[in-house]
Amino acid sequence: MAVWGAAFKPNSDDIRDSPALNVAASIHLQGAQVTVYDPKAMDNARKMYPTLSYADSALEAAEGAHVVLHLTEWSEFRELDPAEVLQHVANPHIVDGRNALDSDTWRAAGWTYRALGRP
Repeated sequence: MAVWGAAFKPNSDDIRDSPALNVAASIHLQGAQVTVYDPKAMDNARKMYPTLSYADSALEAAEGAHVVLHLTEWSEFRELDPAEVLQHVANPHIVDGRNALDSDTWRAAGWTYRALGRP
């Protein structure tokens, strides 16, 4: 699984009470291989959650993933080309935990798109 986001909010390296890292750690504890990427919070995340895997980019985190979890609403993630990301994943499934991605664009590129509170 790829997890996009570690900070509790965008434009911050603060991971205190980060829902993204709590989700990533919970999934990891269930036996999944989890790779995290965040534009600013990587150093703090590594210190607090050393058992998770980390990537240097969103595309690297997505490499071979069966599911991508979008958990912090960084503009970098909104600007990704879903067709390009598709070339890196094992299965095109994305869960937009922040309702920040354009669902039509992701679906048109061939993704199974799910978001909290959206059809």
